[in-house]
Order: sequence, then structure tokens, then C-alpha cells
Amino acid sequence: MVDAEIRELMQSFVLSDYQVQELYKRFNDEISKGLNRTTNALANTKCFPTYVQDLPTGDEIGKYLALDLGGTNFRVLLVTLKGHHEDTVESQIYAVPKELMIGPGVDLFDHIAECLAKFVEKHDMGSAYLPLGFTFSFPCVQMGLKEAILARWTKGFKCPGVVQEDVGRLLREAIHRRGDVDIAVVAILNDTTGTLMSCAHRNPKCRIGVIVGTGCNACYVERVDRVDLLKPEFKRDKKHVLVNTEWGAFGESGQLEFVRTEYDREVDRTSLNVSSQLFEKMVSGMYLGPIVGLVLLRALENNVIFKRDSKRMEFAAALRANPNSFHTKYISEIESDLFPEFTITRGILQDLFGTEKASIEDCLKLKYICECVAQRAATLIGIGISVLLNRIEEKDTVVGIDGSVYRFHPKFDAYMRKTIDKLAKDKIYDIMLSEDGSGRGAALVAAVASKQK
Repeated sequence: MVDAEIRELMQSFVLSDYQVQELYKRFNDEISKGLNRTTNALANTKCFPTYVQDLPTGDEIGKYLALDLGGTNFRVLLVTLKGHHEDTVESQIYAVPKELMIGPGVDLFDHIAECLAKFVEKHDMGSAYLPLGFTFSFPCVQMGLKEAILARWTKGFKCPGVVQEDVGRLLREAIHRRGDVDIAVVAILNDTTGTLMSCAHRNPKCRIGVIVGTGCNACYVERVDRVDLLKPEFKRDKKHVLVNTEWGAFGESGQLEFVRTEYDREVDRTSLNVSSQLFEKMVSGMYLGPIVGLVLLRALENNVIFKRDSKRMEFAAALRANPNSFHTKYISEIESDLFPEFTITRGILQDLFGTEKASIEDCLKLKYICECVAQRAATLIGIGISVLLNRIEEKDTVVGIDGSVYRFHPKFDAYMRKTIDKLAKDKIYDIMLSEDGSGRGAALVAAVASKQK
């Protein structure tokens, strides 16, 4: 048990039933606004049609390339689809150096094209025609399956010359400049679309894809008559289309102010994209660690933790000097740690502050801080998933999820389900961890697109 002082410090992270219900209502209203052409400009959740209208059957056959860019690394994959819901995946991870994340866009795409060429050469596919699905995990307006206009950069990217440009064209031009590989960019998609497609390949009931990793987003299958932004010709022969909600931006019009804390505001204030992606900043891996770091700093300053440690203010000074030194992975590790040994927690505190042996009491307090921040994040994700589940007409739905926060946190799934069970009572649902979602899913979109041709 932790004492009243630490509970009081964390009270602003504990969402009441009223707050959960109100957030659900606001979230649902925002999705409706995003789907409507007349209100879309006012919506934070832009609900972009992806132009993906067919889910995989599991019978797809052939070799497809996939490119997955969504953070400080990107992956190139060769996916061999074998039918009968089977496939094999070979992949390589390449780094995106910091200077390329903020340098000219042409340099970034030239680097990607170079890595693609190396991958093709390594796998001895130089003479083959290679359809490629490009997972580009940033807010885009899809103009078609192969055309996506970047709305804005997120996740620390700031490359000039890319916003309001077609990223598919930029990649095709970079490949063409090299002239040494025959790669056809046949589809551009978001990582959530890839997650949904990857899970649907394994389980045909999948209708929602969610990412809770460095960033956070969701997509789902919506009826075409509800998607006002979809061009009329895409409504004639198909009943459904995948919608990329871009829900990370929820709250930019003030809808989250009644639950945001001073720590959320500080994290936002010091971010690269101030006042944007406010929902994402409460739930994703890029921000959860820094939030815990700020709470821990306040706890140290107010003599709530490490009370009997003479170096308490030195610890506070170290955190103040480097507020991002508390990494998000620590939250998962601390919540996985065993009482009363707290071997992992003590190791983290030694790395952070050089403290030799933190007390059980201090380890419990830190664990409670992590628990409150993670549980709030999972509750918020659960609210969003509940909104999408209730919008889908199927009674029995699978939700495909990927991302480091969901994948590695020991209780995130349970925290989420607790919220979904309250808000989507009439639905039968299951949550499926995506295997290589944003990569394999890109290849599957490329396969489905090639099959249509």
C-alpha cells in the first residue's frame, strides 16, 4: 500500500466514471464531425478515407515489398504470400539519422530509396518487378490508393519540402533518380491500416486497427454512405472503406481540457508540435515516460518520495536538468517488477540517480506513479476503441493492436478491456496482437491492389 500523500499527488490522473462517459460522448461527436464534409474542417479527428475497400481473403499469393516508415527507424520487408492465410517475412531495419529527420525532404527520400536498393540487391531480386506497399505513419490526406498528401509532420520529424506534397510521388521520384531497381509504389497507407489488414489476413472478423507505440492512431471499417469525404466513384461498387481517424489530434479544440493535468501541459509546452496531437501526448510512448519524469520531479520537490535519502534534492536536480531521462520503457519494466525484491526498479533508480538501494516504500511509490499514468492512457485508448466498436454494425469484432506500449506493458490490455467492457456492453469483441502489422499489412494492401488490377 502507498500512503495518502502519493495518492493525492496522482489524483488528477484517476478518471471518474463521469469523466469517462463525457470523454466517450465527445470522442464519438468528434468522429461524426470528421466524417462529415461540412464539419470536417472543424474536426480534430480528420477521418481520412484510405481508399482501401477490400480486406484480404487469406488466399493471396506472390512476393511483395513493404516499406514501413513511422519513427527513428524504418523497415523494408519482403513478404511472400502463400495462400491459406500463410506467409513468410524477411526484413531489415534501417536507421533514420537525426539530421535526416529535420533536413530537406529530398534527402530523406533519397536515403530511403538507397536502403530499398540495398535490400533488393541483398535478396537478389534486382531484375524482378516489385509491387511495394508504403506504410507512412504520419497524418495524410489520401487522394487515392497511391497518392497521399502529408498534412503535417509528427514524432520529431520536421523535413521541409514534404508537407502538402504527395509522399508517394516523392518516393517514386527518389527511386527513379537511382534507376537501378524496378519498384512500383502501388499503395500508401497508415500503420493502423497495415495493422488492420495484417490481422484481417489471419482473422476475417478484424474491423479495427490501433497503434499504441511511439505515436497513437486508429482506423476502422466504415460504411461508404457515412464517409462524406469519399469520392462518389468509390461508393458505387463497394459497401465499406477503411477510415484513418487520426485520433491522436483529438483534444486540439479543448475537448480534453477537463482531464489534462499540469504535467500534460508541460510535456506539450516543451514538444516540437505545441498545441497539437494532445490525445497522443497523453497515451503514447513518446510522452508517457516524460510525464512520469515530471511527476517524479514534483514528488521529489515536495518531499513525497525518497524522504529519508539525503540526496533527494540532487535527484531532483538531475531530473530537472534532463526531464526526458525517464524513458517510457521504464514504466513497463517497473510494473512488471516483483515485490519485495524490486530488482528492476532499483536498477532503474541506480541508472537515473546513482542511488545504491532504494527502499521498498520508495519503489512502491514509483510503481504507483507509473500505474496511474499507464492506466489513464489505457483508459483513454479503451474509450476510443469503444466508440469505434459501437459504430461498427457487426456484433462480433476483432480489434488488431500493435505498438511498443501495448506490446510490452504487462497490464495495458487488462486496463483497456475494463473500460471497453463498460462502454461497449452489447458487443462481443476480442483483441489481437498484430504480427508485423504495419509491414506485413502494407504488403497485403499491395497484394489486394495488384489483384484488383
